[in-house]
Amino acid sequence: MKILMVCLGNICRSPLAEGIMQHLANEAGLDWQIDSAGTGDWHIGRAPDRRSIKAAADQGIDISKQVCRLFRESDFDDFDLILVMDKSNLANVLALARNIEDRGKVKLLLGDSIVPDPYYNDTQFAPVFKLIEAGCKKIIKVYS
Repeated sequence: MKILMVCLGNICRSPLAEGIMQHLANEAGLDWQIDSAGTGDWHIGRAPDRRSIKAAADQGIDISKQVCRLFRESDFDDFDLILVMDKSNLANVLALARNIEDRGKVKLLLGDSIVPDPYYNDTQFAPVFKLIEAGCKKIIKVYS
């Protein structure tokens, strides 16, 4: 299974989601490949936000070596499942979908709920970590 996590800038939520999902998949003995991308191009080539790195490290997960990248149309070919963090990300990714098959790969990580963007509030990184972790655990139960 190849899963792509997507948020706006690929520095806060989707790097956390990539790290958490890969960690959980490895713990479960699943041969899954996880990546992340953003729908905006402001941070391409940079490491994740230091607060996301810390939130992950506090839970024993190292995301410091990830590199931010932009979502691209070819991701529909490369991934089995594309999990987005909020409805804006959902709309942006679906706008690039070429067909019904592409559209069928795209889902909100938390089902009908969104993962709020913690960028403007330092206190939200730990709660966002927990939301993402819960969503990732559900995905593993459904797809493993």
